[in-house]
This record gives sequence, structure tokens and C-alpha cells, in this order.
Amino acid sequence: MGSKTGNTILNNTQKIVCGVAVGSANSIFGGGGGMLAVPLLMRIGLSEKRAHATAILVILPVSLLSFILYAYKGLYDFSVLIPTALGVTAGGVLGANLLGKLPTKTVNFVFGCLQVAAGIFLLT
Repeated sequence: MGSKTGNTILNNTQKIVCGVAVGSANSIFGGGGGMLAVPLLMRIGLSEKRAHATAILVILPVSLLSFILYAYKGLYDFSVLIPTALGVTAGGVLGANLLGKLPTKTVNFVFGCLQVAAGIFLLT
């Protein structure tokens, strides 16, 4: 087996392991897989901004699947769907535009602050 083939297998294995971790976190906690996806994607070689953008892409299918499974079990509340979807859409547009303009250090700092704030919120 050539070096390039061995590296490709290792790289794909790392991606699959990252995917399992992100999918599990997203499903168990009802979200938050992106908070785990970003550092894991950076660990396997993506730049900071590319990791943030890619995390959104990889979270979509697991979020849809998680919703279907939660809905099947009756664990949902549609009363928050429309107002929250409007806010998420507006925030998504704003965030996507800002990601391309903000320096990488600023993105990482804000991301880290949000992780700390979320942790503190969950502990209180």
C-alpha cells in the first residue's frame, strides 16, 4: 500500500470518527454539533474559516435526521418553529456575511467566548 493511499485511508477514518462524534453530540444535545465540529475539522487540516463554514454543511443532514427521530417520539414543539426560523435565517445570513469579512483571530475569539458562555449557562 502506497504512502498516499495509506494517508487517504487515515484521513477518511479521521473524518468518519469526527462525523460520529459530531452526529452523536448534535443528536444527544439537540444541537451543538457545530461547536464540536469546528475544532475537529481544524484538527484534520481545515482552516478556521473553512471549518466554520463546513460545520454548517455537515450539521444539516444530522439535524434533519435527529428531528425526524425526535418527531417520531413526539419530542418537539412546533409553536416555536416560525419565530425561531425567522431569527435563525436572519442570523445565518448575517453570520455568513461576517465570516468572510472578519479576521480569523476575531472569529476564533468570539467562537471561544460563545463556547464558554454556553458552558456557564448550562452549569447555572
